[in-house]
Amino acid sequence: MIRVLLVDDQPLIRSGFRALLDAEDDIEVVAEASNGAEGVARAREHRPDIALVDVQMPEVDGIEATRRIAADPDLTGTHVVIVTNYGLDEYVFHALKAGAAGFLVKDVEPEDFLHAVRVAARGDALLAPSITRRLIDRYVSQPPRPKQCLDQLTNREREALVLVARGLSNDEIAATMVISPLTAKTHVNRAMAKLHARDRAQLVVIAYESGLVVPQAPERR
Repeated sequence: MIRVLLVDDQPLIRSGFRALLDAEDDIEVVAEASNGAEGVARAREHRPDIALVDVQMPEVDGIEATRRIAADPDLTGTHVVIVTNYGLDEYVFHALKAGAAGFLVKDVEPEDFLHAVRVAARGDALLAPSITRRLIDRYVSQPPRPKQCLDQLTNREREALVLVARGLSNDEIAATMVISPLTAKTHVNRAMAKLHARDRAQLVVIAYESGLVVPQAPERR
């Protein structure tokens, strides 16, 4: 059973998400919260697998709530998914840096929403290749000096990290590196462990902040 926490200041949004999620046999909404501070408290109380967190809320916003959840050693099993009205707004990258596992737009199709919840619960990426590329190209134009020591990665792990940052899935990484999907997953998991990344979203942030991957200039039309 996937246990979900809903954090949104709009009751109608929460009720809609609850109705959709509770109709599934393998998903259960365990709590709701109307602001970030309450959301953090409910997360500590219920230890959900997924926290669906709105960005803009009163008192404590979604980014700060994400930061608090990600920093809590008792909540390492809770994956924060940012849910926003605004698509690739300026808050999304900050939320990923704060520890979010990914993000969804509120007008997503119901079946895609449910799939995303299940993907996040497995600890996999919630950043589709197109989303990753658009996000990085738009919000990471000037990577700062390296903050992470990448010397501990093997050449293959470093190569896998670059491909994760480009938005490739494990199957796509396997095809690109000419290895099995299981080996690709192993390289990605070892990179996460060595760099102390919570998930693939954090690997994307590390890759660009370290300067290992440089955002590509948008194509001119």
